Amino acid sequence: MARVVKVFRTLRNHWKKSTFAVCVLSYGGYWLYGKHCDSVLRREACLLAREYGQQQIAPQERIRKATVILNPAACNGKANNLFEKNAAPILHLAGVQITVVKTDYEGQAKKLIELMEETDMLIVAGGDGTLQEVITGLLRRPDQDVFSKTPIGFIPLGSHNSLSPSLHLLSDNKVKDITSAALSILKGETVPLDVLQIKGEKEQPVFALMGLRWGAFRDVASKISKYWYLGPLKTNAAHWFRSVVFFPKFLKVCDCAKCIQ
Repeated sequence: MARVVKVFRTLRNHWKKSTFAVCVLSYGGYWLYGKHCDSVLRREACLLAREYGQQQIAPQERIRKATVILNPAACNGKANNLFEKNAAPILHLAGVQITVVKTDYEGQAKKLIELMEETDMLIVAGGDGTLQEVITGLLRRPDQDVFSKTPIGFIPLGSHNSLSPSLHLLSDNKVKDITSAALSILKGETVPLDVLQIKGEKEQPVFALMGLRWGAFRDVASKISKYWYLGPLKTNAAHWFRSVVFFPKFLKVCDCAKCIQ
């Protein structure tokens, strides 16, 4: 009993250090528990994928081939690691022969799709921007009818995935979203979606699924991740700082004859 009293007395006399230690241990325990849950999700998904890989195929059938368009820059450069850790093992265990094509810069996915050969399935591993580029490149092809029946899978690896709710991927866990998307591709689950076409007089048409952003809205969206340290206020901060930059331009006085009149 005296030892217990001594321990409590020590903790009381060093309450700052004790509080800090409790916070660190609590965060460490929460982090380890999250890693454990992610491992369980991966293991369950791999077991399901192995069942698909163990299915026998007829002599005249061939192994399914999939072309993966991967954007390594998505999710602040974590997309490649997320794909290799959570999606690639599932596809390999299911017996799918995958060819991973990584993009190096913005807009490259359009050019890659325009040169892509016919495949059994097309998988987009990235965010909204990567998906928009793939759809645009696919519908710009003169032989787009050849790919009209090719299923397109989407693995959400971006920081913001506006398409996920339409595909019934409504989870706060990144690993669960990725594994669920990979399993949905194996099951052949499809969801019909409308495509928006924007065509200018001279330029080639641009296609989008959920929407299209340009100008200040697109610039702000690309800067939101830079203010991560502000937590839930990072979106408002990005809009505010962008407004401060452009505010002097709005106040510029025009002295042309039309404005004077």
